[in-house]
Amino acid sequence: MWNIDKAYIDGAFVPVQGSEVVETVNPATEQVIGTATLANRDDARRAIAAANRAQQALRRTGKAERIEMLEQLSQAVLARTDDIRDVTIEEYGGPLSRAQWVSQYASQCFAGAAKTLQSYEFTRRIGEATVVMEPVGVAGLIAPWNSTAGTVCSKLASAIAAGCASVIKPSELSPIQSQVVAEALHGAGLPAGLFNILLGRGNDVGDEISTSPGIAKLSFTGSTATGKAIARAGIDTMKRVSLALTGKSASVVLDDADLAVALPMAVNAAFMNNGQACVAGTRLLVPRSRMNEVAERLGAIVAGLRVGDPRDAATAIGPLASRAQYERVQGFIRRGLAQGATLLAGGEGRPAGLERGWFVRPTVFTGVRNDMDIAREEIFGPVLSVIAYDGEDDAIGIANDSAYGLQAYVFSSQPARAHRVAQQLQAGTVLVNRIAPELLAPFGGVKQSGVGREFGVFGMEAFMEPKTIAEAR
Repeated sequence: MWNIDKAYIDGAFVPVQGSEVVETVNPATEQVIGTATLANRDDARRAIAAANRAQQALRRTGKAERIEMLEQLSQAVLARTDDIRDVTIEEYGGPLSRAQWVSQYASQCFAGAAKTLQSYEFTRRIGEATVVMEPVGVAGLIAPWNSTAGTVCSKLASAIAAGCASVIKPSELSPIQSQVVAEALHGAGLPAGLFNILLGRGNDVGDEISTSPGIAKLSFTGSTATGKAIARAGIDTMKRVSLALTGKSASVVLDDADLAVALPMAVNAAFMNNGQACVAGTRLLVPRSRMNEVAERLGAIVAGLRVGDPRDAATAIGPLASRAQYERVQGFIRRGLAQGATLLAGGEGRPAGLERGWFVRPTVFTGVRNDMDIAREEIFGPVLSVIAYDGEDDAIGIANDSAYGLQAYVFSSQPARAHRVAQQLQAGTVLVNRIAPELLAPFGGVKQSGVGREFGVFGMEAFMEPKTIAEAR
């Protein structure tokens, strides 16, 4: 039984001043596995003050010092890989394979940032001026519940590479994962205050981080609605803002694609992380002429997916993270049926044999129109909408007919054709014949899916400002 009542501030785990206690429930068993006492606004102020003290020294560090810090963090997190994996399964319900990937990725974030930093030039000559890239200042890093370790570490890696101290607010829905990650990061032995981690409500701790003049930069991953609120809160103090927000990604299967290869990848893209991924390819666009074949293959693929105990290596889909998320997904399944979509697989309720836990039947709808709710809104569960198109231009038009533009997928046997289609899709990232991202390339969305980019050089520069120095000659 976990009992978490401390925040990580100024290099130490200290009792929080907040009094609200929340329970943590294992989503596979519905059993309470811990409690967490949330921090409050005063705790946030302490963390912001600590980060500002650390910022003075950090901004003076050179490239070699920051690389050493990143390497220490990478090794410290790597040493806790198994622990991060295990609590991701226990608290969140992530399947073993996904939890293992996330735990390793958390360490790789720091290694990748160190690699990026090695070849980066902070000073460059432009015309008759010298341009110097400087840290923007203390950063507020706000991470979501569906990818705690990975998001915290990727944001922190870019911030440190740029020379920014941080105040980190993971979701209050992931206290156990946040605790283990904080312990791992503490093991790196970095200077006190360089990063501070505390759990709290958005209208308390989150608001203090978003409005405090002691925070110069906000980096948020989560829903579009919350991202807009954070951006509005930060405008009075002119905070620099990066937002990675809601997605409703399209997977475009071109008429020349090998369905035996493309469809398993497309299903994986849709149902990754139990469907709780902003990059999930939940709109599957297929040629109308091949719809019957697609439906037959999809039915067989989904029937072969194992839903159940996330600790079992054979499990493809574990439980959703909470009762609220389970009910939300059930509501979307009902709306899909009510609006006239055809149920190919899955449907309401739990899979057979699973009487407890927030398990959802992996669901596939055909006959979906792009104006249906299941095609317009982010469901955040294993629900796939199959949409027929007539010709390449129609496919591109349907894919782009969305308020969102985070990620897209293209499947084709002709690389040049796939690349041509990819260039016309309105998305921050397009993956062609693959579903694994390139983690050193920029990541972020267009339209309602966000502002700014993360990862690699672009992610690091999001925490910096260019200063121009032009001298008389």
